[in-house]
Amino acid sequence: MMDGPLPKGIHVFERGWLSSNNILFMDTQSAALVDSGYGTHSEQTLALVSGALRGRRLDMLLNTHLHSDHCGGNAALQSAHPAMRTLIPAGQSSYVSPWDPVALTYTPTGQLCAPFRFDDVLRAGSEIQLGGHRWEIHAAPGHDPHSIILFEPASKTLISADALWENGFGVVFPELEGESAFDEVGATLDLIEKLAPRRVIPGHGPVFSYRADVLVHARQRLNAFISNPARHAHHAAKVLLKFKLLEQQHLAFADFSAWAARTAYFQLIRKRFFPLIEIEDWIEQLTEELVHSAVASRQGLLIHNV
Repeated sequence: MMDGPLPKGIHVFERGWLSSNNILFMDTQSAALVDSGYGTHSEQTLALVSGALRGRRLDMLLNTHLHSDHCGGNAALQSAHPAMRTLIPAGQSSYVSPWDPVALTYTPTGQLCAPFRFDDVLRAGSEIQLGGHRWEIHAAPGHDPHSIILFEPASKTLISADALWENGFGVVFPELEGESAFDEVGATLDLIEKLAPRRVIPGHGPVFSYRADVLVHARQRLNAFISNPARHAHHAAKVLLKFKLLEQQHLAFADFSAWAARTAYFQLIRKRFFPLIEIEDWIEQLTEELVHSAVASRQGLLIHNV
């Protein structure tokens, strides 16, 4: 729930969980979009943006971070708006040009992202003009070490990406790779508390009014993962499986299991956290948990997204 309207000129396209939310800024001078969704949803992204622009051009595209569900529509938008400038967080810019899908995690996670270009980088500690207002750029490591969040101090509106949702935060991917990042999640939550936003536009889910209990819940979730890293890894593996189901909607379970078994991130997670179980048995176990949670179903030889 959200109390009161967002600042004038902001249009939030709340997307399904395969794609991140998209935030369109329009004023009399320019139009800019924050995050572009997943690649297989590019046509929908283009339609949403085009419908709101009403014949205007899109001047700028910004990415909060370079996970595939936040930048997968970049290439399609660049094709539709060739004069548009694209700005990305500085940390992974060396992997975008030249294009390195392994370093950008698209190959290891088994996800899709068409190559795109960028024109400049977003640096923490600076500001950017969007929709007639100046937005602060803040580093928000944890979920992704290079992620940024955007804050507009006059209206106290926060674009939190995957650093904070109304019911938690995104998977802490560096921890799966053996790098410490739970402390960075905590520091980012502390930053958000210090900013004291009034409204939050998350990377996924509805826009909501900031409340102290949202951070309380996020910190409780973080502490649970800190005390039991295998719990976080187990959760992350199910998230990656669900993402594939969202992408494909249905496929043969044998193909689904084989895809997971050969995908580097599943191999990495199992070897680090669950080495005593064979990968095929582990995928079967995770799938059954998704079915039990009613977010997947198995009918005969097929598995379906729910």
